[in-house]
Amino acid sequence: MASSKDYLTYITEQLSGLPEIRSRAMMSEYILYYRGKVFGGIYDNRFLVKETSAAVRLLPDAVREIPYEGAKPMLLVPDPDNRALLEALIPAMYEELPEPKPRRKKADL
Repeated sequence: MASSKDYLTYITEQLSGLPEIRSRAMMSEYILYYRGKVFGGIYDNRFLVKETSAAVRLLPDAVREIPYEGAKPMLLVPDPDNRALLEALIPAMYEELPEPKPRRKKADL
């Protein structure tokens, strides 16, 4: 099942207190970025975040779910209505997230 644009809008509104949040559509789902790093996404209308030590600490009872076949498990955000939690969670995860891979130039392809 593809994720809806309405659910993406809801989640991005919940994250609106954080600077530099953006999303990118990818095969009927949405990848979420904070300050240029991927921290999670919307998969089948589920808000999932990468499993970092900060995320595990702040979401101790979160269920691990597979976003799509072949992917690593991610944590299902149990209460996306809790803006205070989201505004603490995403910045806490930031330092543990990998740096974005450099984009290749067309000449490198």
